[in-house]
This record gives sequence, C-alpha cells and structure tokens, in this order.
Amino acid sequence: MATEREELQRGGESAAGSNPVIPVPAAARTKTPGLPSQPSTAAAAAPAVSPGRESGYASLVDDYSHFSTLHPGEIRQGKIVKISPEEVIVDIGYKCEGLVPIEQFRDATGQIRVQPGDAIDVMVENALDFDGYVRLSHERARRLKLWDRLEKAFAEQSSITVYVLDRVKGGLEVDVGGARAFLPGSQVELHPVHNLEGWKGKELQVRILKLNRKRGNIVVSRRVALEKELQERRKRTLEMLVEGAVVTGTVKNLTDYGVFVDLGGIDGLLHVTDISYGRVSHPSEVLHVGDQVTVKVLKFDRGRDRVSLGIRQLLPDPWESVAERYPVNCHAFGRVMNVTDYGAFVELEPGVEGLIHVSEMTWSKRTKHPSKIVRSGDQVEVVVLDVQPKERRISLGLKQLEPNPWTTLADRYAVGSVVEGRVRNLTDFGAFVEIEDGVDGLVHVSDISWAKHIKHPSEALRKGQRVQAVILRIDAESRRLSLGIKQLQPDAWELFFQNHGLGDLVRGRVTRRASFGLFVEVAEGVEGLCHNSEIPSYDEARGPAAPADGQEGLFRVIKLNPAEKKIGLSLRDFSEEAEHDRSEESQRGAAATSTIEEVLSFKEREEK
Repeated sequence: MATEREELQRGGESAAGSNPVIPVPAAARTKTPGLPSQPSTAAAAAPAVSPGRESGYASLVDDYSHFSTLHPGEIRQGKIVKISPEEVIVDIGYKCEGLVPIEQFRDATGQIRVQPGDAIDVMVENALDFDGYVRLSHERARRLKLWDRLEKAFAEQSSITVYVLDRVKGGLEVDVGGARAFLPGSQVELHPVHNLEGWKGKELQVRILKLNRKRGNIVVSRRVALEKELQERRKRTLEMLVEGAVVTGTVKNLTDYGVFVDLGGIDGLLHVTDISYGRVSHPSEVLHVGDQVTVKVLKFDRGRDRVSLGIRQLLPDPWESVAERYPVNCHAFGRVMNVTDYGAFVELEPGVEGLIHVSEMTWSKRTKHPSKIVRSGDQVEVVVLDVQPKERRISLGLKQLEPNPWTTLADRYAVGSVVEGRVRNLTDFGAFVEIEDGVDGLVHVSDISWAKHIKHPSEALRKGQRVQAVILRIDAESRRLSLGIKQLQPDAWELFFQNHGLGDLVRGRVTRRASFGLFVEVAEGVEGLCHNSEIPSYDEARGPAAPADGQEGLFRVIKLNPAEKKIGLSLRDFSEEAEHDRSEESQRGAAATSTIEEVLSFKEREEK
C-alpha cells in the first residue's frame, strides 16, 4: 500500500496534467475586496508578448520558476502571514503563499491555537490553485512528522510522552501528539492495577510496543519504560550505595515494623526503632507513602540486596547530654506515654523517657494501680530522682511534688493523743492503721486488748475497719508510729492492784490447768496463779482437787506484784480456816443437842 506522501504526489501530478493552470505571481493579481484574488487580464495574456518585452517576460517566468520545485506531498516550513475566518495564509518562500483551512488550528474548545508570525510545518496538497494560492495541509504535515518521530522512537526504543484520554476495554486510550494509541492495562504499572479510572488526564512516559503506519495502529507500554528506568536507576544506586552513606529515597510502603524506602531501583528497610529517638508506635505517625526522606545506610548485603536504613542516626543522641539538661532534683514536664502495673513512662523530650515507679507516685502506703493516678496522654510535672545516661534510664517522682507527711508528723500529733484511722493490713504481730494519707501506725498485738489474750489481730480487728487508737511513740526519722487500742480503756491490772490487798478473798474462775497449778481469772483480763502447793489435799498422782476447769470458787490473795503483773492465789489457808469454822460449829451443835436431851430426860422423869 502506498504511503500518504506517495498518494499525494501522484494526485498532484495527475491534477497538473489534466488542468495545466498557468501560474500567476502575487504581484500580477488584482485584489477585489471581499473576493478571492483574480489574475488580471494582462497577466492572463502574458504569453502573447511583443519581442520588445522579452526581458520582462523572462523576469516573469523567473518569478514563477519556483512552482516547478513544489510537489504534492512535500513537507515545507512556512510562516503564518494572515488569519481569516476560513483560512490561514502561510508564506512558504519564493514569493509563494499557500492556504490552510482554519479548522486545522482549532483546539478542543474551538479556539485558534496560532497567530501571525508563527512558524508551522505544512504539506503541499496542490502546487497552484485556480486563484493563485498553493493548497496546504498543516494536519497532514503534522501527522507525517509525527509518524516519522514514532518510527524513530520505536527503532531506538526511546520513551515518548502520552496523555491518557479515557478508559477502554482492556486498558487505556492515550493521545500521542494527536494520534490515538492503546495502553494495555497489564502495561500500566510494574504491578497489576485494578482501578484504571484514576489514570484519566495523566501524562505518562511510555515505550512503543507495536507500530503499524499503514493501519494507524499504535500500542504502547508504561511498564517497559519503568523497567528500563528502574534498571538504569538500580545501576546508578549500586555504584553509590555503601554502609555509612547518606542517601535520599521515596517512601514506598508502610508496615507495622517499618518503612520500605525506594532508593532508586533498590528498596531499603527503615525499621520503626530507627525512625526517631522518640517513641513511634507505628510508622504512619511520622511518614506517609510518597514522602521524600534522607536516610543513612546502616547495613548493605550485596549478595541478597538487603539494605538497612536509619533516620535517627543522622540526629544527635539526646542521651549524651541528658544529665546536663535534667540534673537530679530538678523539676521537669512531660507526657505520659505508657502505664504499666509497676509504673508510668513519661516522655520528657523526643527520645528521652523516664519511669515513675508506683512507689514514687504517692506518699500513701495503700496499694494503687498507676492507672488510678495518671493516664496515657496526661501532661505531668515530675521530679528527677536519678539519671543513668549509659543505661538510658531516668527515675522520676510524682509524690516529691508534695511535702513528706512524716517530716511534720511530730508537729501535728503528740504522744498520748487519740487518732482515728482505717485498718490497712493485718500481720502476725499486729495491725497497720492508716491515720492519714501516707502515714501508717502499728498496733502491736499486745496493745489491742487489756482483757483478752489475743494471739492474732484478726481475732479483734478486720481489714478496712475504722478504729480509734492512742499514739504511744513517734519516730519520724525511721517513719515509725506506735499505736495502742487497749490504752483507750483503763488498765484492769492497775484497778485490781488498787482495789485489793494481801489476804483478801476473791472469787475466781479456773481458766486453764497447768502442771504446776491453776490459772484463775479474778477480773476481766486479770489472771492469778494458784500453785499446786496452795491447793489442799494435792495428790501428785491424781492432781489437785476441785475446782475443775471453768468452775468458780473463793481464793485468797497471797501475793501481789504490780510491776510484773503477777497475782498469787491460795486455796489452802482459806480451806483450813473454813474447816476450823465448821469444826467449831459442829462442836457447838453437839453440846446444844446434849443439853436438850438432858432437859427432855429430866422432864420425862418428873412426869413419871
């Protein structure tokens, strides 16, 4: 099939043979306003010249001689002279002008895209029209030049720019300098693209896969262009990629553990811990896909093409001078980042976090979960307690912002004063009572009751119970406070010693029996000992005689020791005295009986 240029040339030659129009120069035309220029009569009769005018005719023939060099299908460059409503007049040289239809210069909106003075390419369609103008085509010239460029790009496998017009079945329709081409969906990206609607209106760099000039068929691929570009970029990247190098890349993908950065044909991994000295829960908090980042090459394995990258390594380490910025006992402000069972982590600045241990949150001894005091995101003021730059540790305190209640305890409480508190904890040796926030006192098991013998505090107290107590001793330096509950009542021993003396008879109840005697409760909370030697009719084989356990009886006080709180009792003296009294009464009764009998016998004798 003949090319477009060959068809035009054959058509021009045929037209010239069937209609031999004599060329008329522009100077010989007459101009009639509103009508096309027409050759003058003199010009039409130009061939019939007199011999005296041969030189003028030769000059005229010379003016028209350039028409013999114009051929249909020829591409020339011209300059726009004038623009009319229907045509554009173009000067193509040799005193020759041509006409191009105005429609070939309108854009999609209908606007004219050129103006007088612009240089354009045109194709000769007819060497000379009947009105003396050369018929030209800008569109066909542009198309021919376009195909020439496309064939060159196809042969050299170079990239060209296309504009995406619309989505079509199987891919995209694109514009290539005015020609339509097809971009298959599989050739749009390096990876499969599921939504092609978003590509409309974009300019892309592609390579030509197939080109058929006769059929006007063009197939392009962006994927091939990207692969070629990727290979070139990869080659350049490998030349400059070494450990310690600082390079620039583009964020390609985000994961929970890091960021993949395109360095130019090679992807490197920026781990989440290497993004910042500060806490980063997820890379999306700092970076986004498409961001340009400057990174440092931490490790490069050429064999497996694995690159480890870092951003924080380009910044100064904040822990190197942390001791200067946060000296011990200074106050600082920070944000609570995380709350655990044992404390809360506070960020003082990006990359510097300290721990408030649960024991440093409040002066209270009551066990509280840190979440009851602070929450994630809270802005808090803290006191720096300890700094260890090498271990990257800072100990912080929250309770230090308030005065220590133990330092002023002696000013607020006096020995002997009565206080009220809550039983916080029970131990084998006593109960801890919280009298105020951060101040606990100990009630020893021996100071719970005067009357009862208490082996464990749980026999008299329970956790959470509110009780009153008497302050017995204050040791603020050692943070010790001794309390007593039984001191709220008078001492039963003192009352007993005040009200009883040696020789007094007291009623008591046997509480327990030991190998050496009986323990007798003579008053509530007051016990005395009746030794075996003070029990009459004591038989070592059978033990002491009554009273038995739990029985009551009369005892005589034979020993009083207030200092050691000891009371000695006896049944012997009391029993002998009672037996003597009973013997005297028996004797008196027997004598009275004898007297009565004598009287009765006397009366009987008298009666007889």
